[in-house]
Amino acid sequence: MIPEDLRYSSDHEWVRTTGDEADTVTVRIGITDYAQNSLGDIVFVQVPEPGTTVEPGESIGEVESTKSVSDLFSPVSGTVVARNEVLDSTPELVNSDPYGDGWMIEVQLTDPSALDDLLDAAGYAQVAGEG
Repeated sequence: MIPEDLRYSSDHEWVRTTGDEADTVTVRIGITDYAQNSLGDIVFVQVPEPGTTVEPGESIGEVESTKSVSDLFSPVSGTVVARNEVLDSTPELVNSDPYGDGWMIEVQLTDPSALDDLLDAAGYAQVAGEG
């Protein structure tokens, strides 16, 4: 099932708004259930440190599984404000809880309206072949 309350990239990342105060919008980013399932057992996650600037479509890290190594791409532009440190010791959380404890980074958005450019659940379902 694809959560309805998230936005998605065609590269299989999800975006959840976590903070919306005045001019500052913060989002949490991870990979979708479809992506983690395609990768297999995840054994290592590399994501940027807080303070790193990210742009849409740019590689921001890697997910290594027993099958392959895949790049992570930023679906938004902004500054990384947090990374999920728990993944350093338990990367398998991406497999067991991709939309919860398996999140990867939080980003303070440069342009909150960019969220409108991302896919909704129905649009992502078509990309993932579930629509």
